Amino acid sequence: MSQFKNVTLVKEANVYFEGKVTSRTVLFENGEKKTVGVMLPGDYEFSTSLKEEMEILAGKLEYKLNGQDWELIEGNGVFYVPANEKFQLKIHTVTDYCCSYLSE
Repeated sequence: MSQFKNVTLVKEANVYFEGKVTSRTVLFENGEKKTVGVMLPGDYEFSTSLKEEMEILAGKLEYKLNGQDWELIEGNGVFYVPANEKFQLKIHTVTDYCCSYLSE
């Protein structure tokens, strides 16, 4: 899906790592929540409370899930992060992403 319809956009940005990672929250009528943002080159670690689908729309990065090897995404791709886990990112180029918070 390249666009969202009938949503509420939270104007205030989510800002992490001194502004190197930013996103905006998108709320859907059915209660679904996503964030859409940009990551600048750097190394980052995030933690989750819910299962997440990380959709990479453009960019080059490596990601590492707990107990697994580093994986590369160039251009676009998707990876899933289990709930209550940490994951690491090595962002090589400006990266455009959409994160979906999953209930299962």
